Amino acid sequence: MSISENIKRIKASLPEGVRLVAVSKFNPVESIEEAYSVGQRLFGESHAQELVPKAQALPKDIKWHFIGHLQTNKVKYIVPYVACIESVDSLKLLKEIDKQAAKCGRVVNCLLQFHVAQEETKFGFSLDECVEMLQSEEFKSLAHISIIGVMGMASISDDEAKIEREFSNVKNIFQKLKSEFFSDKESFCEISMGMTHDYPIAIKCGATLIRVGSGIFGERMYQNS
Repeated sequence: MSISENIKRIKASLPEGVRLVAVSKFNPVESIEEAYSVGQRLFGESHAQELVPKAQALPKDIKWHFIGHLQTNKVKYIVPYVACIESVDSLKLLKEIDKQAAKCGRVVNCLLQFHVAQEETKFGFSLDECVEMLQSEEFKSLAHISIIGVMGMASISDDEAKIEREFSNVKNIFQKLKSEFFSDKESFCEISMGMTHDYPIAIKCGATLIRVGSGIFGERMYQNS
């Protein structure tokens, strides 16, 4: 199937309230243009050096989500272009995003990434770490970031019950943070979880954003889709 057919098929299967982030990392501008041609506007990139030239070359109504592990020294490059940074995993990173957003006169939407998988390679907060950060005066002083939800990745596994437990954990974390820290903030509403191989389970567990790469663009140059 073509890129455009894949987009249409996936979108047709999504329940109301769930949006597709087309993970375009490692894919050329032409592939993104094909997805754009059938109405896709939300794209995910995980490297600053890829996101910036794509954002400069492609239509300005595309919303770019940064979904990879973000080093603080790369923040300044992407802040002018991103609609959301999904992979915030430390106060240090949030402070840098806040600093660079202030320079651009922007408020940048961010998701807090949680480590729920059993793999050591995944980044993210524990719930305790996050609660401690949200209670801190340092966090409360950040005026150029807006926390709009959470993100998590399940273990790469064939055990669907395990994947479901991990996604349910992300949903539970979201609900706890919503009730304790963001109850008056309507914009705190996003749960980003689920990729090509497990997004139907993520939707069942409450995802509002799914991140699909190889299921749209194919396996050709793909890693960790």
